[in-house]
Amino acid sequence: MDIFDQKKENRSLTTIIFDRVRDDILSGKYVTGEKIVEAKLADELGVSRTPVREALKQLELDGLVENLPNRGVIVKGITDQDIGDIYTIRLAIEAIAAKWSVHRMEKAELDQLREIFELMEFYAAKQDVDKFFELNTIFHETIYHATKSRYLEHLLKDFQLFIKSTRNASLRVEGRMDKALAEHRTILEAFISRDEERAVESITKHISNSRANVDRTRNITLDQR
Repeated sequence: MDIFDQKKENRSLTTIIFDRVRDDILSGKYVTGEKIVEAKLADELGVSRTPVREALKQLELDGLVENLPNRGVIVKGITDQDIGDIYTIRLAIEAIAAKWSVHRMEKAELDQLREIFELMEFYAAKQDVDKFFELNTIFHETIYHATKSRYLEHLLKDFQLFIKSTRNASLRVEGRMDKALAEHRTILEAFISRDEERAVESITKHISNSRANVDRTRNITLDQR
């Protein structure tokens, strides 16, 4: 789907460009320190410079780029400290999400969570990391949505996006996908039984294990705060 097809979905050009460039930064297409030339990007996308300029301003507010005097727009990307900070915050607020959603989740949402897990089982057996990763994201976003808190949902979905590449690489470590599947089974069982304490405990353990695996994958020590 090209940029003008997306425009038909009633999304502004600025938003479409913002999403595309953000994805390119987070996927590693743009590397840290690389310069993004406004005019060149506008030509590549076939748009005027105005929506590109506005999108780059939004990316600067998100901390993904920096507009430096005499240098232009430079990619900052996601640092190891950013990843550590995100996991620390996730440990706290995903527990809140679990506490709220285990009681607020509707039957249709619970059925959806069960179906997503069954698909995760299927693709784990096939060792299809890409499909498992996609379903893993949807599994968590289903829980976020069930909190019925648009602020919490938005924040947690952004965190998922910001560390997308890191999470994907983590799942490719030998044995991690099977362990993650077992962790998601425990989470699902807690939601089925509407067990708040177990839901919080299982999600907290899952995030902690994910963080430890990322630490090993990136050969870093994520800041414990």
